[in-house]
Amino acid sequence: MLVKNPNFEISAVSSKQYPKNGLPEIVLVGKSNVGKSSFINTMINRKKLARTSSEPGKTRQINFYNIDDIFYFVDLPGYGFSKMSKKEQEQVGQFIEKYLFNRNEISLIIFLIDIRHTPTANDKLMYNYIISSGLPFIILANKADKIAITKVEKTVTYLQKCINPIGDIITLPFSSERKIYQDEIWKIIDKYVN
Repeated sequence: MLVKNPNFEISAVSSKQYPKNGLPEIVLVGKSNVGKSSFINTMINRKKLARTSSEPGKTRQINFYNIDDIFYFVDLPGYGFSKMSKKEQEQVGQFIEKYLFNRNEISLIIFLIDIRHTPTANDKLMYNYIISSGLPFIILANKADKIAITKVEKTVTYLQKCINPIGDIITLPFSSERKIYQDEIWKIIDKYVN
């Protein structure tokens, strides 16, 4: 997909603030600092539309990025970040839950995990949470540039066995640096937004 005019539309914490135009939403979930914002920037070929930070826990609202009035990339706050107070974590958890379980526009969830690490207890919780939402999703093993290219396929297979032992969920590598995995992901996204 050739993206011509993507723009950041709104940061929201409640359904009153969500876009009302009914466009399909491709939702990004994953732990803090797993690379959700970099994923958006890479896919739309922009350097800084989605704000990235080396400091985990920067995204504390639901960010909606309008992609050419065709669909939204929706960036959810990352989980597992301890600098947020318990109260903040609860508030963020509640509005994420309300969004995931009540938003009809969600077409696909992209669940990002870090290719360098065995899935954490939080990753497994999120996986179960997504399963219970009943929404279609894929798993991306992000930061594939951080390991030898010869090990990528084997590592993705290993991670899939850890988190999705049945092997029924599409699990692919991704790297914002290498930009070699985008076409496959665009094909999947196209299926869900058209």
